[in-house]
Amino acid sequence: MFMEVSAKTEDRFCLVSVLHDRIDAAAALEFKDAMRRATAHAPPVVILDLHRVNFIDSSGLGAIIAVMKHLAPKRALVLAGLTPAVEKVFTLTRMGTVFGIFHTLDAALTAYRG
Repeated sequence: MFMEVSAKTEDRFCLVSVLHDRIDAAAALEFKDAMRRATAHAPPVVILDLHRVNFIDSSGLGAIIAVMKHLAPKRALVLAGLTPAVEKVFTLTRMGTVFGIFHTLDAALTAYRG
């Protein structure tokens, strides 16, 4: 499976949008590779836009954690626009305490544009 993301860099952050509706075992490795490419020269904050993602499993969650670890300590990964199903996974696993999570993409953009 080819995992497609789009990336746009502004002064203070890089916005990466996932263009698929699933981050699961079949897509996890591709997701990590796509994120590494998209964030290779990113500023200190990477905003991961998940508004299109309707399903995430433990492999997908692990892939997002791996991206966070890859970016640290010089860059932070924050999440935005979680759909209810994805938000539930983050709540049940208590990963919501590990990540900065913005309810909407607009809220994240407003926060980092100053």
